[in-house]
Amino acid sequence: MPADLPLLSAADLLRDAGVRPTGARQKVLGVLLHSQRALTHLDVQDALPDMDRVTLYRALDCLTDARLAHKISGDDRVFRYSIGHEQVNGNKHGSSQHQHGHFKCTRCAKVFCMQDTQQPAALRRQLQINLESTLGQGFQSHDIELTIKGWCPDCSH
Repeated sequence: MPADLPLLSAADLLRDAGVRPTGARQKVLGVLLHSQRALTHLDVQDALPDMDRVTLYRALDCLTDARLAHKISGDDRVFRYSIGHEQVNGNKHGSSQHQHGHFKCTRCAKVFCMQDTQQPAALRRQLQINLESTLGQGFQSHDIELTIKGWCPDCSH
């Protein structure tokens, strides 16, 4: 893949989200776009060693605020970042942007987003029905965090 292709794609996504496509934002979004898993700040910093820490944090915050990326809080108290596939694929429906599950490997601590274009709405409906049948009418969810823990293919050998 040509070196400038991720930057062009990232710049277009930033512009479409109404965000000024600075070099730092493009580079950070490019790293997230090409990752198969959610990345910690340190992972992104390792991929972009010439970028200072403050600029990297600001870029990650900007991408999160623009809903181009989402922040995943882990039980290890380390945030991981992944692109908002629903946003990138054209679904800009507010709170449903990050309604998908995650898989966390309990050996290597890598986190993977479980992407399924049908999953967010179906999962939300199913859990809302379960919420009301268990706790009663009137309970309304606004955010769902689902994490399946186990071993990734690299660690299960």
